[in-house]
Amino acid sequence: MDLSAEEIRVLGCLVEKERTTPDLYPLTTNALRSACNQKTNRDPVLDLAVRDVDAALLSLRDRRLARTVLGGGRASKHRHVLEEAWGLDPAEIAVVAVLALRGPQTPGELRARTERLTAFATTDEVVAVLDALADRADPLVTCLGRRPGQKEDRWAHLLSGGTDEPDDRGGPSYSSSATSSPASPAPAPSYDVPTSSRASSDDPAYDDPAYDDPADEAPTRGAAPAVAHGDERTGLLAGRVEELESEVEALRSELEALRDRVDALEDAFGA
Repeated sequence: MDLSAEEIRVLGCLVEKERTTPDLYPLTTNALRSACNQKTNRDPVLDLAVRDVDAALLSLRDRRLARTVLGGGRASKHRHVLEEAWGLDPAEIAVVAVLALRGPQTPGELRARTERLTAFATTDEVVAVLDALADRADPLVTCLGRRPGQKEDRWAHLLSGGTDEPDDRGGPSYSSSATSSPASPAPAPSYDVPTSSRASSDDPAYDDPAYDDPADEAPTRGAAPAVAHGDERTGLLAGRVEELESEVEALRSELEALRDRVDALEDAFGA
């Protein structure tokens, strides 16, 4: 697996919008570009041009990971075919997509952040999916170990062939092309995000140093959840913010679709 950063972002957005805005899926190129350039629920934040999205889609079609279909009017629309290409079930696709969109995360963070895509009853279910993705002949994820002060291991995707994220267990990171030894190093694009990009994000987790992502407090495997009342309110507020962000993105996509229809009418009537 050696997908570019643009291809990974496009695939993740196609999966996300298929689950969160099904009425607008498949996506037009303009709607897909808007999704790729969101400032929330993205790490790193990107600024892709239409030509970047088109190039990524062309490559993904060549790899048989995406398809383009004719929508209403002249607009072409795009969809992923990961279930066919990689034989993944909905839960596996959701986990891979959120890792692609937001970088390395713990199972607890993944459980919280995949909620809009698929529901996991427990963190153990997320771990089981991660283990299955890591045990494939061509692994799609890898475990980075546990950071100091964290309760859970972090996991990263291997869609780019590897990860430059440091192995939190003290060893080097490794790629999907490695043999049975998980310590074989492999160069790959870094997930590091410039401070200026993080500071410009609309995500309260980036802008407010006092903000605690509710996913960071997810219980470890086998541990009973202990959520304080204040943390519960924070989690509910964060969930509501994500719902509103999703609605805004849906409205943006609808606007792009209306623009495409107006363009088609103008061409048809010579306006």
